[in-house]
Amino acid sequence: MPRLDDHCWSCSCAQGARHRGLPGAGAGGLAAKVGDMLSPAALAARRGPDPDSAPARGPRSPGAGGRGAGGGPPGSWHHHLVQRSLVLFSVGVVLALVLNLLQVQRNVTLFPEEVIATIFSSAWWVPPCCGTAAAVVGLLYPCIDSHLGEPHKFKREWASVMRCVAVFVGINHASAKLDFANNVQLSLTLAALSLGLWWTFDRSRSGLGLGITIAFLATLITQLLVYNGVYQYTSPDFLYIRSWLPCIFFSGGVTVGNIGRQLAMGVPEKPHSD
Repeated sequence: MPRLDDHCWSCSCAQGARHRGLPGAGAGGLAAKVGDMLSPAALAARRGPDPDSAPARGPRSPGAGGRGAGGGPPGSWHHHLVQRSLVLFSVGVVLALVLNLLQVQRNVTLFPEEVIATIFSSAWWVPPCCGTAAAVVGLLYPCIDSHLGEPHKFKREWASVMRCVAVFVGINHASAKLDFANNVQLSLTLAALSLGLWWTFDRSRSGLGLGITIAFLATLITQLLVYNGVYQYTSPDFLYIRSWLPCIFFSGGVTVGNIGRQLAMGVPEKPHSD
């Protein structure tokens, strides 16, 4: 007579095998199924596609909504460029009027009487020329930084920029007010002050290189103007001009460059055609 527990065991095993649909449910089948689940192919299928192995996407073209590659509207970059140019031009005009008035009053710079404007005590062409030069220099500094891949991060705040402007005005004021035994001593003093301005508010290789280049070109243009009789300097000691004039141009280039860098912060990236 069969035992009751044998009957129950055989019935439950048979029903379990029918429900699972496996021909031989045992330890070997279970091990095979676990092995299949742990195989590399199954694991890769469960994880999904590898993001590192995904094909590289091509350059994104301007998408819907009229946005360019810079993340903004196509005209936003040009709009900011015009705004920065106008601000820099205005700064150059104001600095030219203030500093040139000081030079004229101290009889450092002499203009012909027929071209003197009664309001500014200066020739009419001085403010627009200085404004244009300031706009070019102020736009050139952040452009060179971006091209060299060396963004300027030293003291990037408006308070520092205003202090730099104040020091520049002080250097120009010293060139007209201080009395030295000769122009060489004055030139060396202003050169040290100009380098100190660069070290205090800039400290970048691009700023130093551009400052020297601007000083050289501006001095050369000034010499040509004085040679052609447009205006003149009292007591010239360096090819029709004062020997300290390159120091003024150097410190002015660094000052306007810092203003241009500060204005360029937060400006959308220039859209590229590629």
